Amino acid sequence: MKLFKVSILAAATSLLAAGAAAQSSPSPATGVDPVAMVDQFEATFGKFEGYRRSGAKGICAMGEFVGSADARNLSTASVFTGETVPVIVRFSVGGANPNAPDNTRGQRNLALQFDLPGGEQWQMGNISAPVFGSSSPQQLAGLLVSRQPDPATGAANPDLVRAFNEVNPEVLLQGSYLASQPVPASYAGVNYWGVHAYGFVNAAGATQYGKWVFEPAAGTLGLSDEEAQAKGANFLFDDLRQRVSQGEVAFDFNLELAEPGDTIDSATIPLPEGRDSPSAP
Repeated sequence: MKLFKVSILAAATSLLAAGAAAQSSPSPATGVDPVAMVDQFEATFGKFEGYRRSGAKGICAMGEFVGSADARNLSTASVFTGETVPVIVRFSVGGANPNAPDNTRGQRNLALQFDLPGGEQWQMGNISAPVFGSSSPQQLAGLLVSRQPDPATGAANPDLVRAFNEVNPEVLLQGSYLASQPVPASYAGVNYWGVHAYGFVNAAGATQYGKWVFEPAAGTLGLSDEEAQAKGANFLFDDLRQRVSQGEVAFDFNLELAEPGDTIDSATIPLPEGRDSPSAP
């Protein structure tokens, strides 16, 4: 089900600064202290002053989106009125390293901020895999601890990694998926999933759950290993700027609809294939 199209209008400079959350007590929704989580990201992946602790290497853009008639039938949310809404976009490479190479397999991210009438804002994060690397904040914290480098060796303890994986095998699903995909040729040529299910409430009060995916209007674009090496480690920013200047960047926001019996409370379990396919009109 196609809900709306996002068009990227202008690429800006990379977004650098993002510190730890000011909140220092466990979130009521997750039971996890967000500052402790950020600290653990630093302990596991390193601390790069002035940069985000995740998705550090990124570039911002300005865009707009327009909801479809299908979206208005599905939800009364203000984003789906059919009016043109401005959106701030941030594309990034997964991980904490602001110098991460662009020409290797791995996660790419698409973050969006919708600026709606009356000061309302929607913010969302989407990733280039249909599943996340953990099913809960607690599991993510444990995953990070198991991958923390041993000061004596500079690498994670393989016994701790193996033990955690054996108890939490679902944390390997995302990595397996990303390893099976080619190196993205462009930020504009990647599918970006919202891996959580959300309820869409229509005017009659009926709720339909689903998971969404942003699909590039021009199709997915991948590189062979040889092409990726030839591109070098820093090609994605220039590629995006060039595509934007030529008016080539657009995404369809499509929804996979859940059916009774589908798992909708885990980011490590995708909806079954065939659930109102993203390519459906």
